[in-house]
Amino acid sequence: MRMTHVAVLAAAAVAAFELGTGIAGATPEPLDTVNVHLAGAYIDALISHDASAVRFAPNATRVEAGLQTGFSGPQLSNDLEHGMQYSLVQRYYALRYSTAGDVVTARYLLDSGIARVRLVTVDITETFVIRDGLIQTIDATIVPVG
Repeated sequence: MRMTHVAVLAAAAVAAFELGTGIAGATPEPLDTVNVHLAGAYIDALISHDASAVRFAPNATRVEAGLQTGFSGPQLSNDLEHGMQYSLVQRYYALRYSTAGDVVTARYLLDSGIARVRLVTVDITETFVIRDGLIQTIDATIVPVG
């Protein structure tokens, strides 16, 4: 056997051992958590305009592109249900979550338009701080796609 074949076989054996013993890398936090579901309820409400499942802290805030757009839980709920800024939202997709303690980050694409005609797609990253089952803060970054 040539030396390159030995090296490849050795690397494959080490990789198989590490996968079998679970030492190949850190175990990610599970994404099926209460906090992920709370963040998901907010994202669903962008489309449904039903904020009844969204649990905001009374003093919750939202910041978008560095500007504060949410000043309290009741105001954020009202905006989701009646805000003109959400009336053009058509759908979201390619939703991905990551978590770290009390922080849930959601990244997704969102289409906005009028009467089934898509006008723009944006790439959204929203970072939620969730404590005691309530959304405390949301920090949103929105970037137009193409």
